[in-house]
Amino acid sequence: MREALHARLDERVDDLVELTRQLIRIPTVNPPGDAYRTCAELIGERLSRRGFAVQYLRAEGAVGDSDRYPRTNVIARFDTGRPGSCVHINGHIDVVTPGAGWTVDPFAAEVRDGRIYGRGSCDMKGGLAAGIVALETLLDTVDDLPGSVEVSGTVDEESGGYGGVAFLARAGYFSRPRVDHVIIPEPLNVDRVCLGHRGVWWAEIETLGRIAHGSMPFLGDCAIRHMGAFMTALEQELYPRLASRSTRMPVVPEGARQSTLNLNSIHGGLGEDHDGLPSPLVADACRLVLDRRFLLEEDPAEVKAEIREILDRLQRERPGFRYRLRELMEVLPTMTEPDAPVVRAVDAEIRAVLGREAEHVVSPGTYDQKHIARLGHLRDCIAYGPGILDLAHQPDEYVVIRDLVHAARVMAGATLALLGGEIR
Repeated sequence: MREALHARLDERVDDLVELTRQLIRIPTVNPPGDAYRTCAELIGERLSRRGFAVQYLRAEGAVGDSDRYPRTNVIARFDTGRPGSCVHINGHIDVVTPGAGWTVDPFAAEVRDGRIYGRGSCDMKGGLAAGIVALETLLDTVDDLPGSVEVSGTVDEESGGYGGVAFLARAGYFSRPRVDHVIIPEPLNVDRVCLGHRGVWWAEIETLGRIAHGSMPFLGDCAIRHMGAFMTALEQELYPRLASRSTRMPVVPEGARQSTLNLNSIHGGLGEDHDGLPSPLVADACRLVLDRRFLLEEDPAEVKAEIREILDRLQRERPGFRYRLRELMEVLPTMTEPDAPVVRAVDAEIRAVLGREAEHVVSPGTYDQKHIARLGHLRDCIAYGPGILDLAHQPDEYVVIRDLVHAARVMAGATLALLGGEIR
């Protein structure tokens, strides 16, 4: 059965490469969310020709959605008409800005030395193309396939996924009985199965002071100094505690198997758009954004409490210390069990295609599995796809064509195993 699928896929390598290039050439840069509709229609029109029922779903009211930048998602479904489960392949169509340092045009999709270069080639338009061609080939090859297959191209994953998978999950598109198994072809290397991700809590801390003339700071109260006291407490108290916490989750890289805290941004005093010499003022406000990544073993309430405890203690002990805390985002850790059906199916195909055992990993950062788990309440979900993880968001990003083919073979075979059917 695998041999027949692999032979058909080998005949379609040029088509797989060309689809990847077509997707890369559409500059779906987020922010602001360029060309989403154009990219969604490329996917939808192709799958419509293959017999899929296609829907375009705009996340009206989502963060960033506007008539100029509509958050347009596409879902395509092929129902065989025979009872069975549904396998869904979900890929995000947005990409980060190219940035500096490229030696090739980031949107030309240049092919060189067995690689396709371009922004999104690795993360994750190559994976989405591999999933599309895998399902098309499966439908062309298998007789009496039961159940259904779906493909979605969703937006805004790079900025949290709220206009994409979160919007669709709230509407029931990632829940049983509509969908049973989900594969997200994120670039985690073709011999890895990603079971989930750590948790995240983003919060903005604002320390408050009193404005005064900079030559007489004793008449004011410097909010930046108060923030400095908070940051000193983080360094002396919290960071050592976080470094001592570890997890059973197989997070990669190794350094992410502990709790982490990143100081995402800080601003105090004169406006960020100021150009020229500053006026002599004591800062009356200072804002710091925290990015706290936590483990399956940690209680989210305790994660927040240990920040508040430091702030409350400073408020009691430091004269003039006042603060405000605003929560920006919270996502719980998620990890699909290693013996879940989709994991076992993909494991078996990696073994068959690559001749080695799959490595089970967990991502240090979140991706759209978080919404499928928390909103769709669907646990049989993994990330698996082509692409070298370290190349994501880098200049001269590329995907190896051989890896695209291997990933397509794995996704086609795993879908067949999850649905069942006879090769013709």
